[in-house]
Amino acid sequence: MIFETIKFELKENGIGILTLNRPDKLNALNFQMIEDLHSILDELMVNLDCRVLILKAAGRGFCAGLDLKESTVLQSKKKPEELKEKFFFMRAPDKDTIKAKIYAQARASQLIVKMRKISQPIIAIIQGPATGAGFTLCLAADIRIAGENAKLANSFINIGFSGSDLASSYHLPRLIGMSRAAEILYTGRFIDASEAEEIGLILKVVEGDEIRLLEEAIEIAENLLTKSPLGLRMTKEAINISLDSPSLDTIMQVENRTQMLCSTSNDLMEGINAFFEKRKPHFPKS
Repeated sequence: MIFETIKFELKENGIGILTLNRPDKLNALNFQMIEDLHSILDELMVNLDCRVLILKAAGRGFCAGLDLKESTVLQSKKKPEELKEKFFFMRAPDKDTIKAKIYAQARASQLIVKMRKISQPIIAIIQGPATGAGFTLCLAADIRIAGENAKLANSFINIGFSGSDLASSYHLPRLIGMSRAAEILYTGRFIDASEAEEIGLILKVVEGDEIRLLEEAIEIAENLLTKSPLGLRMTKEAINISLDSPSLDTIMQVENRTQMLCSTSNDLMEGINAFFEKRKPHFPKS
């Protein structure tokens, strides 16, 4: 698949590498990148050849949030013709600008939902700034690693928006606790890599350049590839449900169902046989 603002590579072993590719704009999300991300996430929803997804970015920063220069077009009565032609929500009459804003907001927020819905665990590599929408993309990943120069911020609050956007108020308290999350959401301050690791926002800080970061992410991904494909998918599903589970009994029922489904798969016998034969299991790719 060919995109304007992202790159996607699927390796033979089942690792997908998704790269945000607007380095000259610090990978800020414009309308086109939002649409490109929707396209690849829709593909990953049904493409089981990809078993683990690495999310990274080109250049010196992960993502500087929404492209403010483009998004301010929604505030103006003068809409560039090229945007009108490409994105139908930009064609609304001036008096219906609010409809365009509602659609654009919903379109961006659905990216977060899709990141959680795809079956592939997502490993995010963070270098440089990850602010605003870029911060929320990191929060929606399953595993986060960062370079020493990483700087994260929930910066919506700093420019007049609410500090709660694109599921930041949903994910952050669940990741680091309510008190720490509230302070970060209210202040919009920067969190450096060492603090992010200390409070559990990221898994680890990786010394070295972008190549070393990618190597670390691939090492984690390769570990996940040694697990049963079905088991891995069902684990992500159970984690998603547990985030909103109203009771211990509810999540136990989900986990019981998950284990019974996995027990019907040939993967289970392969895993058991490999254990007793003291070898690595050979699971099918999907």
